Amino acid sequence: MQDEHTATLLDYYTRHQTSVQWRGFLSALAEEFETQLDTSQLRMLMARIGARFAAKYPASECATLDDLASFLNAIWSELDWGFVRLVERDDYLSLEHACAPLAAFGERAAPWASAFLEGAYQHWLHELGAGSLALQEYRSANAHACEFRLLKAA
Repeated sequence: MQDEHTATLLDYYTRHQTSVQWRGFLSALAEEFETQLDTSQLRMLMARIGARFAAKYPASECATLDDLASFLNAIWSELDWGFVRLVERDDYLSLEHACAPLAAFGERAAPWASAFLEGAYQHWLHELGAGSLALQEYRSANAHACEFRLLKAA
């Protein structure tokens, strides 16, 4: 659990991470998206954008989870898009992405903006052989992180 000081710092970082020149544009873009598409359509759109983004960064050299975590974090670090932590659980693989600048779209975009990350991670995992396993977003206990779970085959 986060203490109040840590939460305050993360709130500040989230609000100031995106350059001022992009905040108004991204907020207006999100508002226009929401007038044209419902939440499920916006999630599909953002997932497709995420997959298109991920295709520009092939993950073919990743043989282990540590390799994958290093690969992903190198990309996110280079772009100032936060970081991801991979944790293998008994029945799923957890991907927790923290400090992504998605808040720049505005609070109303929270239900669909994270699908960008979901689409990117789904693309990379499929590229690495996850086949038809689906990645699903779960509400993280951390307000500054998105958690995705890749469920193991039954």
